[in-house]
Amino acid sequence: MGAFQSSPGQPEYVDLKEKTGFSISQIRVLHTRFKLLGHNGETLKRDHFNSIPDLACNPIRAQIIEAFFDRRNFRRNGEGPVDEIHFEEFLMVMSHFKAPSPRMIEERESVRREKLRFIFNMHDTDDDGTITLEEYRHVIDELLSLTEDLGKDTAKGIADAAMREVASTSMAHMEPDEFFEGITFEHFLKLLKGFEIELKMNVHFSMMDTPTFCK
Repeated sequence: MGAFQSSPGQPEYVDLKEKTGFSISQIRVLHTRFKLLGHNGETLKRDHFNSIPDLACNPIRAQIIEAFFDRRNFRRNGEGPVDEIHFEEFLMVMSHFKAPSPRMIEERESVRREKLRFIFNMHDTDDDGTITLEEYRHVIDELLSLTEDLGKDTAKGIADAAMREVASTSMAHMEPDEFFEGITFEHFLKLLKGFEIELKMNVHFSMMDTPTFCK
């Protein structure tokens, strides 16, 4: 993809508005943020995200950054990681944080599913359609990394216990000799049924000058 040099109101911005659902003014704000992060360059690399101070305090910082370089999140049915992203890819990833329109009740379920797929992809690191026990342990390690008095064995025990709970919830009729391979996306949807992620996982443009990823 070539350099993105459009101004608000030009065809490229209008095209991105259609693809993402962001308004022209929101695209302008995000383009400013993109240029600031990339020091006015045409692409972003992983290192550029290190300049976001509030991201440093997030225990799943690595997964958040990686999500911006995962083709699955570009809305193009791609797979695998990339080394750098242009503004359109950045905007496509950010569109997963767009709030549903309050007037469009019927779109809430589809927005909810997209947001949960985005979160699922963050933890399905090998892109096999399943969050395995090992991947889940890694998530627990990341979440507990700021708690110095918890050792690796404790974190492993918490992850194993949580996965057993997931297995009992997702596959209530497992045979004694059946091995639980991990959480599929359909299991993931069931586990988070009733959790209104579509109302919580949103970008706030009024705070875009000082983005916060820890809340």
